[in-house]
Amino acid sequence: MEQVFSYIISLGASVMMPIIFTVIGLCIGMKFGKALKSGLFVGVGFVGLGIVTGLLTSNFSDPLTAISELYHLQLNVFDMGWPAAAAVAYNTAVGALIIPICLGVNFLMVLTKTTRTVNIDLWNYWHFAFIGAVVYFVFDQSLFWGYFAAIICYMITLVMADLTAEKFQKYYNLPGISVPQPFCQSFVPFTLCIDWVLNKIPGFSKLDIDAEGLKKKFGVLGEPLILGVIVGALIGAVAQLDIKKILFLGVTMGAVMELIPRITKLFIDGLMPISEKTKEIVNKKFNGKKVHIGMSPALVIGHPTTLVVTLLLIPTYLVLAVILPGNQFLPLASLAGLFYLFPMMLPFTQGNVVKTFVVGLVALLVGLWFVTDMAPDFTKAAAAVFAATQDKAADVPAGFEAGSMDFSSSLFGYAIYAALKYIKWIGAGALVVVTLAMMFVNRRNILADEKRVAEELSSEKVSE
Repeated sequence: MEQVFSYIISLGASVMMPIIFTVIGLCIGMKFGKALKSGLFVGVGFVGLGIVTGLLTSNFSDPLTAISELYHLQLNVFDMGWPAAAAVAYNTAVGALIIPICLGVNFLMVLTKTTRTVNIDLWNYWHFAFIGAVVYFVFDQSLFWGYFAAIICYMITLVMADLTAEKFQKYYNLPGISVPQPFCQSFVPFTLCIDWVLNKIPGFSKLDIDAEGLKKKFGVLGEPLILGVIVGALIGAVAQLDIKKILFLGVTMGAVMELIPRITKLFIDGLMPISEKTKEIVNKKFNGKKVHIGMSPALVIGHPTTLVVTLLLIPTYLVLAVILPGNQFLPLASLAGLFYLFPMMLPFTQGNVVKTFVVGLVALLVGLWFVTDMAPDFTKAAAAVFAATQDKAADVPAGFEAGSMDFSSSLFGYAIYAALKYIKWIGAGALVVVTLAMMFVNRRNILADEKRVAEELSSEKVSE
């Protein structure tokens, strides 16, 4: 088994994932040509991510080193962005089988009525694989602990998708849809707690900003390309480089911010046919029963409040990251994924810009400590993946450790990682208890809802 996994991993994600997705496509009834094309889109996406991440690491490692030396900063965790996290996730033994294993877990949970969500957001399965991969290396490449971490994260996320589905559907007017993406769902506890505190402050709930109006005023400044150019040029200026190098860094960072979303579209193009076929099967098999279709949060990141709060947070986040005690991580590539912070916040803050900004800022600052603490093990995982596959996305610059806001700063991911690393068996026991308790509560809710629907149908028949 070890030799089989080693061979699969040595292929690299750009070769391994097209094979896996082609097989999945065939298993669910897609034609070979369509399944192969879907798989190849995913493979091409990984090639693109490697190129873009290499562009970032090769050009920004020296300026960041210079900034650390000039201003005596301890920012030795390099922001590899989610491409590196995804590369680590899918280039390990855990990632090789994460999709079929999680689909099996999802099927069992639907059968036992511990979830109503069928997660067809296959691309974002890398979040589960990532936390599993990091834990896998924490315990000297233990498949047991790697899959344990990934599956626990998956189960918790499915339950959270159910518990938040009603509010999500009502706020965005998307009936039947839930978001089983752990990065988004991990900000729900922050939102509930901070929103409760803010509501206790007299008059605070009345504070708000016209998100739609501000979105129009930002104009071209709201484009990722322009934001990237500004951030890159500022890094060059702070590093006291010449004007030629400053301009080059600006354009390079702009390219990274613009290209990452475009490359992400390749993954979506590859996975959408598989997701649609899966949705068709789900609708056929569960006809008449209430089922949530788990979709990507990309559906709703265009909300005006999301754009406005993201633009307000970026400069604040960068400044506070530099001065936050105990933090060693400066967000760069991760800024391209900042929009994904908010999809599950807005249904609870009701799109209030001020509330959303406060919740987002607190969550991001706490996440900096998560990233810093996880960096040594993320680096170990990335180094092993790069040695096995030569995948540029996992190549950590010399003198730095690896970090990423997504998924390292996630409350769910970090809590699972910390519980297992620092208190191992006790932590594992606590995670099992919490997960089972959440599943029990969710099952009780599902059964109560089914009973209510049955009673309503019965009363309608009697009245007829």
